[in-house]
Amino acid sequence: MIRAFYRSAKVEGTPSPYDTLTLKVYYRAIFGDTPEERNTGTVPADLTHAPFPIVIFLPGVNVGMESYAWLAIELAKRNNVVVLYSWIAEDFPGSVSITPGMDLNFIKPDTYGTGPSANALPAILDELERLDQSGLLAGSLDLNRIFLGGHSAGGTMALLNANREWFPQVQGAFTYAAHSGASTMLGFPPATVLPLHDCPTLIMGGTRDGVIEASSHRYALDGKGTPTLLLERTFHEGAKQDSALVIFDGMNHFLAAHPHDDTTGRGFLEQASAGNETDTRQLMVNLIEAFICKQDLKKLSNDPLIAKFETK
Repeated sequence: MIRAFYRSAKVEGTPSPYDTLTLKVYYRAIFGDTPEERNTGTVPADLTHAPFPIVIFLPGVNVGMESYAWLAIELAKRNNVVVLYSWIAEDFPGSVSITPGMDLNFIKPDTYGTGPSANALPAILDELERLDQSGLLAGSLDLNRIFLGGHSAGGTMALLNANREWFPQVQGAFTYAAHSGASTMLGFPPATVLPLHDCPTLIMGGTRDGVIEASSHRYALDGKGTPTLLLERTFHEGAKQDSALVIFDGMNHFLAAHPHDDTTGRGFLEQASAGNETDTRQLMVNLIEAFICKQDLKKLSNDPLIAKFETK
């Protein structure tokens, strides 16, 4: 049985009303059919495999956390505790959206690498410490084995902030439809790809990612942008050792968001997937679990759903 509960966390230094995160924490439970469980819906954790690794998943812009519930449930089945969150904030003046949290002051040519740009992470890490002290998951969390996951802009934040100097408990980052291309609007030269830090990364994407392809002008790629170019460059030029690149054949930008709400975000830029999304999502989960467990990802590389696979 997979269950979840909610928490709130304040983001220091953020003006009200945009200073609160809503967290949903997924865990493996064991139903005892007690009166308390029946009355409250609160089901104790199955501690058989504790302490649990933790996954913090950073969402894409204007993608609700419900779209990532499928992934959280699948990873919780594999004895991970997974944190999804929703943050409505104003990243740009006059633009209110669901955001992974982006401190643009630390994504500029003279500031990148000097401090974390994912400003939701400190609040989430503090809340995880509190959860390990009391409540359903008390004493069951491996606070030194945390992985950042992310989709789209949230994936970029995961890649740019998987830094043990800032967050020593973070052991790696996995992403879908994300890269470290740097926007010229922030002052970077054309076609800049930012270097990543000291953590292993699993960079995943699809050959029919219409959103990334349509956004290539942000990086002044002179019409050379493709659905996978920036992902491949991020892997080749930015990723460190023990990293992998996986490109799924025929998959689009919102493969990781299921179901996807087309009323927000930029889904109108998307291409339709040309393949089996259900099987590809299952393969994605298997790759993520292998990455978390430090298994050899090459064992999964011959799957016909994969168009390109590389490791370093």
